[in-house]
Amino acid sequence: MSTSKPIFVFSTPPTPNGDLHLGHLSGPYLGADAFVRFQRMNGADAWHLTGSDDYQSYVVDRARRDGRGPAETAAHYSAEIAETLALMDIRPDQYTVTNTASAYREGLQAFFSRLAASGRIRPAENEALFDAETGDYLYEVDVSGGCPTCRAPAGGNICEECGEPNFCADLLEPRSGKSDAPPRSGSQRRYSLPLHEFADEVAEHHASGRVPVRLKELAERLFHRERLDVPITHPSSWGVPPIETTDVDGQVIWVWPEMSYGFLYGIQALGARLEQDGWRADAPSPDWKIVHFFGYDNSFYHAILYPVLYRLAHPEWSPDIDYHVNEFYLLEGEKFSTSRRHAIWGKDILSPDTVDAVRFFLSRSRPEGRRTNFSRDAYETALREDLIGKWQHWLNDLGARVDKLYGGIAPAPGDWTPEHRAFQTRLGERLQGLTSSLGPDGFSLNRAADELHRLVEDARRFAREEGPIAGSTRWADQTRTAIALELAAVNLLAHCAAPVMPRFSERLAASLGMPAPVAWPSQVPLLPQETRLDLARQTFFGAQPPDHGSERSGPGDHASEPADAPLLPWLRELLRTTLQLPEQAPLDDDRPLNELGLESLQTVALQYQILEELGVDITGEELMGAADVTALAVLLDDRAEAMRI
Repeated sequence: MSTSKPIFVFSTPPTPNGDLHLGHLSGPYLGADAFVRFQRMNGADAWHLTGSDDYQSYVVDRARRDGRGPAETAAHYSAEIAETLALMDIRPDQYTVTNTASAYREGLQAFFSRLAASGRIRPAENEALFDAETGDYLYEVDVSGGCPTCRAPAGGNICEECGEPNFCADLLEPRSGKSDAPPRSGSQRRYSLPLHEFADEVAEHHASGRVPVRLKELAERLFHRERLDVPITHPSSWGVPPIETTDVDGQVIWVWPEMSYGFLYGIQALGARLEQDGWRADAPSPDWKIVHFFGYDNSFYHAILYPVLYRLAHPEWSPDIDYHVNEFYLLEGEKFSTSRRHAIWGKDILSPDTVDAVRFFLSRSRPEGRRTNFSRDAYETALREDLIGKWQHWLNDLGARVDKLYGGIAPAPGDWTPEHRAFQTRLGERLQGLTSSLGPDGFSLNRAADELHRLVEDARRFAREEGPIAGSTRWADQTRTAIALELAAVNLLAHCAAPVMPRFSERLAASLGMPAPVAWPSQVPLLPQETRLDLARQTFFGAQPPDHGSERSGPGDHASEPADAPLLPWLRELLRTTLQLPEQAPLDDDRPLNELGLESLQTVALQYQILEELGVDITGEELMGAADVTALAVLLDDRAEAMRI
């Protein structure tokens, strides 16, 4: 066990009123999972904690619509959420189910008693809303209206657009969810926190850790208000009542303040399993590092309210907390919505064959610092053109070249050229970029996914540049070095993809004859010579690789066409015409052109046809040096695309 301080990484506990869709998964859950994986590869004691936020009012609403009790509803969807996380290859180290967790209720009541004993949270009469027909108290799910700050449509207690809280009675044109009658105003005695008195304490906390400017700006806005009286209890029969019920009988501790205790409970529950007796919810340690991942609509609670609650409940503790916030992920330009059935559920798209592609695409497109959009077409395009057409095709093609040139054994480097050293330097730059983008200060899955893709693009470009002499005996020593460097790129990809695409990382490492990567590389790792490889026939992203073996498909059967070689069918026909092959005679795609029997005049004719039809000028050396027909088709397509750009 490492002697460094433990790192507790929390993704906001989801509300168990439904399963998880891609909007949920792309944010706190994928972020926290990748963060923890990277930390562990660097020797840190890091754990991912989450759970189900059972006592949300939204659970009561869902239970009412489903015709069952809140406890049954919460248990059902909590289990569904855990299953979906597992399908996403996200397996938290601690998953707290608040309604059934041992001693959770008693611990929460003790935490609230500490807050009440501080004297700063006390019963107060404040304005509230009630349903005009039933008389029911309205908050959260049961009321909506216009945000009093930005005027956008908002639910009770929080505005998803500007991030500011409301207190229901201040909503513009409020609407009750329990009847069509306009709500009536009244007053309600509740435990309340005068949050406006803690501006300096929040600013001090924000100066001590990683707090995005977006959160500091939200706090700045809020503390310009004259008053900010936040209810800590609400009238409800679903939840945990405080022990101090004299003035607030029939009320429960509001689920959002409750969550601040839930994080401490999660650490304690994890510690009990790990035999860490010092991890106690009632005595948080200054040695703890806490990292929060959440959506912007939760920012007020996590980054402003909770630091104040911790100061009141545990005045001797100065929590060390970093914050990572994501914006809304849109679906086809609109917010994900379960009520409008505008969502893609995790279980609808995740499987062992798709999980790496989904994790990569969500990492690349998740809303970091801005709202972004998911479209099924964009995902399918990225899968087809990038992951299969570029990543998988390069890996399969490299494996085929190693099989052909070295009998499937990784070669030792030979002679080095300036181009070889430049490529090795580029790989080092990719490693540096990935280390920075996955590290705690500059964590960004957008940048990490882009760096992984650029690594593959660099390797493909290097392979094309080195390819023309691959079959030459004169330059065999240089070719060995080029192939060894490509394999180093594969090895680097296997290691650096692990936090983002763990299943792909493990399978790629296995194809290199290695165990799953567990340590982050400090330099570009060359593959040990004499390593036996199995790259040529691997399927990493749900599409069969080209058959580079002896059992070939029949003429015209090209079901496994590489996605980044759209010119391949055209090139086949051009070669058949140039070589004057009989109509049914097979064309051996896996051989370089210099082995297909092209004569010098035919080579010139082929160059002319390519220039005439594609506008691409290619030398005879490039033609004859291509590793095979497919590689030539890829080269031509890249040249043609570059001209179009």
